[in-house]
Amino acid sequence: MNPLRKLAVLALAAATLAPLALAPPAHAQKATAPTAAASADPWWKHAVVYEIYPRSYQDSNGDGTGDLNGITDRLDHLKALGVDAIWIAPCYPSPQVDFGYDISDYENIDPQYGTLADFDRLVAEAKKRDIRIIMDMVLNHTSDKHAWFIESASSKDNPKRDWYIWRDGKVGADGKMEPPNNWLSEFGHSAWKYDPTTKQYYYHKFYAEQPDLNWRNPAVEKAMFDSMRFWLDRGVAGFRLDAIDTLLEDPTLADEDYVMDKDGKIVITPAGDKKVDNKKTNNLPEVHDIIKRMRTMVASYPGDRVLIGETYLPNIQELDKWYGGAAQDELNLPMDMQVGFINKLDAPKFRDRLTEVQTDVHGSQPLIVFDNHDNPRLDRYCTEKAGAAPNANCDDIQKMLATILFTTKATALMYYGDEIGMSTTPPTRKEDVKDPVGITAWPKFKGRDGERTPMQWDDGKDAGFSTAATTWLPIPPSFVTVNVKTEKPDQSSVLDYYRKLIMLRRKNSALHSGTMEMLSTSADANVLAYTRTDGKTKVLVLCNFSATPQVFSITGHGAAAKTLAATFPSLGSQPLKDINLPAYGAFVGEIK
Repeated sequence: MNPLRKLAVLALAAATLAPLALAPPAHAQKATAPTAAASADPWWKHAVVYEIYPRSYQDSNGDGTGDLNGITDRLDHLKALGVDAIWIAPCYPSPQVDFGYDISDYENIDPQYGTLADFDRLVAEAKKRDIRIIMDMVLNHTSDKHAWFIESASSKDNPKRDWYIWRDGKVGADGKMEPPNNWLSEFGHSAWKYDPTTKQYYYHKFYAEQPDLNWRNPAVEKAMFDSMRFWLDRGVAGFRLDAIDTLLEDPTLADEDYVMDKDGKIVITPAGDKKVDNKKTNNLPEVHDIIKRMRTMVASYPGDRVLIGETYLPNIQELDKWYGGAAQDELNLPMDMQVGFINKLDAPKFRDRLTEVQTDVHGSQPLIVFDNHDNPRLDRYCTEKAGAAPNANCDDIQKMLATILFTTKATALMYYGDEIGMSTTPPTRKEDVKDPVGITAWPKFKGRDGERTPMQWDDGKDAGFSTAATTWLPIPPSFVTVNVKTEKPDQSSVLDYYRKLIMLRRKNSALHSGTMEMLSTSADANVLAYTRTDGKTKVLVLCNFSATPQVFSITGHGAAAKTLAATFPSLGSQPLKDINLPAYGAFVGEIK
């Protein structure tokens, strides 16, 4: 979930407790597929994880909305691409206030996406192709239509009252009742909603229809862990944990501090609120005890099940904490947004951030992320400023970013449509906006519809996504040329380059598991250069971040380089001593 707190990123009980899990049933022990590459490492260490927003991937029944059977129908595309695991955004029963991130039943499938039988079929068909399924688990809050909240809201003495965060209001200066404090919802305005039935306020970090669970209540932890077991028992490979750093709040309910600008004035959010620093509601240290217990529970299942965290953090030190530091006993893969969300073609900054995640997380496995369903697509790197015309080299820029994603020593997370260079297509009129946060903050923020448009499969009706007269979001006009069918035979396409890189990553021993060393560490402003080495093979990676050609000399790094992949026309089969990089060009070669 990327509400307004992630806009800021774009603009700029104890571990020793016994695990709660029982032994998993026999069928769960057969649930995971063999790894693609022979290795003693857990499968996720070398994986390519592919996020699917199910509403937008493939509509199998012609209603204009994607579904689980549609994903199953497209598994061969993912197999050919080289995907190891699919992260599916929430497909549980939901009123769809936040398109599935408001869950009303954690142990079923929303009818618009299919049935549990359809889900089981997807898991089975994916397994045949050595692809795992990762569920999106929303632990911070439920829907206000969830049975737990309905009970909780029924009376002050209901047994589930303490499953959520209820508080009395306070009398304001004008004598009127107002919320308990100044905490803000990430989607705008107060994070407290008044309930006239019980005459108290409940806390919601996100929409009012998404009341926060009280994770300081052990019964909540047990219930949520049980829901996770439900899916582990069905064979899922793990979970992506939504907004995981917001599980706990300051129990004193003290006011947040306001964020001040350089002139000492309070910053105003796009929704018109006085901006607060969120230190009382984000990334509280006690949350790590919960994650340790969760890791213990998930690790009791076979097959190297994985915990991936949505972790928008301010620095590498905070990211390291989410691994568990030196103990490495929390998340397997907290998302590193420090690299992919630099949002500027800045070679020195990329170099510094990549070095940090290689050296400052106690040897834990990095997870590099460039985009997702909450952020503009990779074409955001193709414009110097908002509203500007995209750079004519946008395909080359996206290929260069893909080079970094797939050749660094990190697990790679990509978003559907990246492989064909889909662009962000936001609505142009407020009346067309589907994302509620876009309606609230229009026109300063147009919502997240632009990065959630349907997958572009071909140049026919509905881009091959659906047969409906109207799709849930409109098909972008770019589908005529930017689609899987058109790019598949084109050896200069974004799709072809993605396939080549992923295959190299899988088959080249240095790219698969070698060490990584930065070159040109004297802060070359134009070229990001590094090697991957495993003792047998040494691979050189070069990325030109500038609009002017650059020359990189192999002297001092080896005798010559043989081309493995490049974003520009073939360099031939002859070994190279000097590599001429065109504007935004990327090169991957074996050093001899």
